[in-house]
Amino acid sequence: MPKPARHPVYHRIVLKLSGEALQSKSTGYGIDPAVTAAIASQIKEIHELKVEVGLVIGGGNIFRGTGVTAKSQGIDRTTADYMGMLATVINSLALQDALEKQGCFTRVQTAIHMEELAEPYIRRRAIRHLEKGRVVIFAGGTGNPYFSTDTAAALRAIEIGAEAILKATKVDGVYSADPHRDRKAKKFSTLSHMEVLKNRLRVMDATAVSLCMDHRLPIVIFNLVKQGNIKRVVLGEPIGTVVK
Repeated sequence: MPKPARHPVYHRIVLKLSGEALQSKSTGYGIDPAVTAAIASQIKEIHELKVEVGLVIGGGNIFRGTGVTAKSQGIDRTTADYMGMLATVINSLALQDALEKQGCFTRVQTAIHMEELAEPYIRRRAIRHLEKGRVVIFAGGTGNPYFSTDTAAALRAIEIGAEAILKATKVDGVYSADPHRDRKAKKFSTLSHMEVLKNRLRVMDATAVSLCMDHRLPIVIFNLVKQGNIKRVVLGEPIGTVVK
């Protein structure tokens, strides 16, 4: 007997990637074309399932615009945050190139206007691109300093009516402690947004989690390194941790 066809449990999602997901394993920074192509192939898998995909990428593989980095390098925090936003645009263009080489029509929209490189972020236009089957990459964070790309992902997901945020990480879910350091660390299969905030679990920053809680938007945290995991999450397989 043939196996019954499996259908996506989400129709429209925002996939949140860290900048480090694109970096070279040998150098520990920059963009590795082979790694980027492998991520693009996973995105193509869910695109072929007719899932509407929005993407938000960090910039940590190029420049991390945080208070710690700014202070250690003697850079003003606001300036550092803008530098980090520009790094997300570089990553977005790299992933756009990788996706289009695999046949996925892609649009990059930026919170900071730079029309020669990408479209400005316009909510209605982004939704129309999604409806036409295009992948939309939201670059430049929120366009404001002091807000992370986690917050940008939550904001864009709410604005476009996404059904979930898929947070791709290097671990297979949320643990009570660092699983690499503590063998007794407990993995959570499900959590509430309030539990994440109360226990200060490192899922996304507090602003992003609060936005998701207020708008009843689930977050799925899973391991990106294992090939095919994005598709497994979209098909509803119980991997990772679900915050809802």
